[in-house]
Amino acid sequence: MVTPDEIRAIAQTLPRSYEVFVHGQIKFRVGQIVWLALSKDGETMGCGFPREMRQAAVEAEPDKFRLPSESDMRFNWIHVRLDAIDADEMRDLIEEAWSRAVPLYVAQEYGRKRGYR
Repeated sequence: MVTPDEIRAIAQTLPRSYEVFVHGQIKFRVGQIVWLALSKDGETMGCGFPREMRQAAVEAEPDKFRLPSESDMRFNWIHVRLDAIDADEMRDLIEEAWSRAVPLYVAQEYGRKRGYR
């Protein structure tokens, strides 16, 4: 299980990412794009996720993933239960969501610094 504080600690270090507080909810943005949000109760996070893969993720692991609300289905987004993931999976989800919100060269430079590819 991961905590909102662990998520925030990683999200705050990503280039161009910044934290905002909107209607009682912590969100992270790149520019005006929200790429990560924590639920008010701290039990789930919503994050950017490939639209074409989210239904399969929910069907494969329904205890971990949920689809967004009907009004948010138009976005590339998924909800993740924090008590169902570990620190490594959390980092992967966060970095992947962030990389979809920044320009490609920013994500590539970050990946090189982290030793990816």
